[in-house]
Formats: sequence, C-alpha cells, structure tokens
Amino acid sequence: MASYDVLIVGAGHGGAQAALLLRQAGFEGSIAMLGDEKEPPYERPPLSKEYMSGEKPFERILIRPAQFWTERNVEMLLGKRVKAVDPVAKTVTTTADEVIGYGQMIWATGGSPRPLTCPGADADGIFYIRRRDDVDAVMARLSDVKHVAVIGGGYIGLEAAAVLTKLGKSVTLLEALPRVLARVAGEELSRFYEAEHRAHGVDLRTGAMVESIDAEGGKAKAVVLTDKTRIEADLIIVGIGIIPETAPLIAAGASGGNGVDVDAYCRTSLPDIYAIGDCAAHANRHARGAQIRLESVQNANDQAKVAVQHIMGEPVEYDALPWFWSNQYDLRLQTVGLSTGHDQTILRGDPANRSFSVLYLLGGKLIAIDAVNMVKDYVQGKAHILSGALLDQGQLADAAKPLKEVGLA
Repeated sequence: MASYDVLIVGAGHGGAQAALLLRQAGFEGSIAMLGDEKEPPYERPPLSKEYMSGEKPFERILIRPAQFWTERNVEMLLGKRVKAVDPVAKTVTTTADEVIGYGQMIWATGGSPRPLTCPGADADGIFYIRRRDDVDAVMARLSDVKHVAVIGGGYIGLEAAAVLTKLGKSVTLLEALPRVLARVAGEELSRFYEAEHRAHGVDLRTGAMVESIDAEGGKAKAVVLTDKTRIEADLIIVGIGIIPETAPLIAAGASGGNGVDVDAYCRTSLPDIYAIGDCAAHANRHARGAQIRLESVQNANDQAKVAVQHIMGEPVEYDALPWFWSNQYDLRLQTVGLSTGHDQTILRGDPANRSFSVLYLLGGKLIAIDAVNMVKDYVQGKAHILSGALLDQGQLADAAKPLKEVGLA
C-alpha cells in the first residue's frame, strides 16, 4: 500500500497551492496530489473566458508545467477518485479499490456542477462548465451550432454568454430569479450587466423558470419554460451552481452540511484532515461570522496557506478579505468584500460611461465594492473595508475623489 506524509485530495487551485507552499516552507516528507482528471493542476476561471474563446491554449492555463511537480517530488495520482475515507486507519479508497495511506490529508475537492433535474435533463447536447473536458466538448460542437441556450445568470452563465456571442452564436440566457447575479451583487450591478448583454445581442430573460428540455432522438432541441415558452437551441449550457464534493468525508463522520465544516485553521472534525477551497464551510468575519463556503481562487489559495502553516507548526487563523473577478466583453468586474446583508448602496461614477463602482454599506460601514473598469476603487477601497470605520458618505459618492482620500463621517 502506498502511503504519503501528506495526501492532497483534489488537484485544483487549492491542492496545487498547498503542495507548492509545503515545499516552499521546507517540508521534506512525501507529498501526493490525487485528482480525478488526467491533467496536472490548471486554472479554472479561464474555462468560461479565455480558454473557451480560444484566446489561451491549455498549456497557458496550467498552474505550473508538469515537470514542476516532478522536480519538487510531488507525486501526481491523476485520473483517480476517492470513494471512502477511513480516519482511524488513515487511509482512503479510490473508485478502483486502491487503498492509499496518509499521515495528514488536505481535502481540496471543490464541487461538481449542480445538475438540471427537470424532464429531459439527461439529453445529449447539455453541458456544464467546470472542467477542461466540458469546454472541449462544447468547442467541438460549436461549428454546427447557431442557437445556444444558457441556463443560469451567475458569473459562469454570463461569461459563457459573452464568449459565445463574440463567437457569432445566437444566445438566449435564462435566469429564474428576477435579476442576474442576484445572489452576489446589488440591483445596480445586475441591471447594468443585463443591459450590456442585451446590447450585445443576448436574448436575456429573467424570471424564466425551466420546466423541461425537449429532446428528439435523445438530442436536446429546446428549453421549455413553465409558461410553455419554447426556446429552440442546438446546444444548452447550464450554470446553476455547484454541489461541494464532500460525501466521503461526511460518510466518515466529518461535521458538515453545505460543505464540510472547518475551524479557523482549516481543520475538519476528523483528526489530521484539513479541508480548503470551495468545499470548506468556515466562519467568516466578512460575512458577519456566518458559516459560509467561498467559491473563489483567492479563498482556495488563502486557505491552502492556513492549512500548510498549521501542518508546519506555525498556526495562523484564516482571516482573508474575499475578492473575486469576472471578465465579460471589455468589462472587468472586480469585487472585494462580501455584500450579503448590506442595507445601503452608493454609486460612484456613471454606468453609462462603463466605468463605475457600487459601494455596499452596513450600518454606515463599507463592507464591499463592485468595481467595473475602476481598478483604483477596487485597490483603494480594501483598507476602508478592513478598518470598519464610518466614512463620509458625500465623499464616498464623489467619483472625482480617490477613495484613499475619503475622510471619516
């Protein structure tokens, strides 16, 4: 039986960062990274952006070249998937019934796309954007595709719609809620992006509830809404969230529900098992202490650092300020902080100029910023969010005044 001092389950951003940081910190024990894809770790965000558009070949989205891991004695166990964890014997069992031992384990499995559950959801021609294979499968069909339906108005759906429109496809985007980005942004930003997509030719529909997928000969032909509207489509892309990949840990007794619960050092309730990234539910002070999962590269990398520091005997509690980004058309959205629970918004700049920021406040304190083509606001606003100070709202609203110069209320 193969056994490793540190076994990293999951070969995405978090897993790769953990392996890299362990070696940088001088960890001399054996490390293995187990992943269910055949490729070494690669960046996920470009999948729905530069990789789908063809601007970046796969080699350019690798986190590190394959030989990097070999040179650092990180054994890559690729094309494998863990089905069971034995926290007493300190082993995992793969779907091929291979048993692998560990001294300490970092669970960095991310999540799998939340599937459609309506009639016809298993038809051919329905795709999810989570892995390289997903995008390759979409790209292989595009030459024969004229009409695309995108189900889901979150970042993945909007980014895919932007790329496909740029590639000359007719795109209909369907969002069940009254506005796009409803779970992550305020109404000003939602309305701006809805208008942008429509201006680029996307048939964007909100309040659009999917009832079924109409298929002929096993192939998806149309999306049917609950009001019986029928949207013809040669190809359907679904982006309605992810389900955290934690079943083996939960079955082994780990605490969790929406993800696996971790403490401030990214430890699960099972001994010598850490969890990081999209699958890790943690108390976050920027969410007012709520137990949340954060689906971002920043969070995966920052939690990897926390887990590695604890393994190396230099514990530091997780306390990172969340940030995200999204590229759509020529728009660069940068978000810092978490806007959930805000009770006030302030608009800086004019959306008509396609360069503005939405500031989110709670009790008069700045808690988050959505900056569209406004890099300075994104950079300068971080200090105000971290300070928790009451700021002069008139100055905050004045786009001509740099955020770093805004005074106290």
